[in-house]
Amino acid sequence: MSHTSKHFYTSASLPSCTTISKIIGSILLLSLFVLSACASGPANTPHQTQTGSQTATSQTLSDKAGEINTVMQVSSQNMTTNGYMIKVYFSKFPNSLNSSTAVFPVNRISPTIAVATFSLQLLIAGPTNDEHNAGYFSEFNSILTGPSSCSAPHPTGGPDFTLTLNKQGSKAKQGTATVKFCRATASPGIGTDTRILAEIKATLTQFSNIKNVVVLTKDGHCFGDESGLDHCLQ
Repeated sequence: MSHTSKHFYTSASLPSCTTISKIIGSILLLSLFVLSACASGPANTPHQTQTGSQTATSQTLSDKAGEINTVMQVSSQNMTTNGYMIKVYFSKFPNSLNSSTAVFPVNRISPTIAVATFSLQLLIAGPTNDEHNAGYFSEFNSILTGPSSCSAPHPTGGPDFTLTLNKQGSKAKQGTATVKFCRATASPGIGTDTRILAEIKATLTQFSNIKNVVVLTKDGHCFGDESGLDHCLQ
């Protein structure tokens, strides 16, 4: 005759209510700790300040492109999920050949708060193929020659220019931005110089804290000043 084996569990085999309560309490405490850590957010979030009708992100910058000790103000209306909406001003055929100061904007997105430096980098990069086919052009890239003098402490690989805000050359001047080329320039003539200056100035003065622009050669002289008197520094 077979016997069916039955297993019985006594109260000593099961966790007590007190033990279960302690386990649940530990889990809840751990959950609260994790939620608190998530809510604290990243430690390096740029400081948000309110300036009139604009929400500005303020951040001191010193990057490879050479935007030195600048505080950029970007309207909240120009912020997107991908970055900051900016404009780059190119020359355009045939208009800019008839009037060298005529420039025309195209839209771009800057992934960095260093919008002034990035916009000049895009100006050097030139228009897209579609924009080129529509007549947009820039001679900025073609005049830069030789290695960068701004690569220190590295031997090579420096930027094409430096950009310093609130400076007229070496003198402090609020609202003036100084662009200094880090490479030599070889321009074919005054028309090209005038177009490049117009592109740089229009691209930079779209930003509210830049009112005037000084453009210097690698040697510190006023770019496009055929007189040799460096009028842009006076």
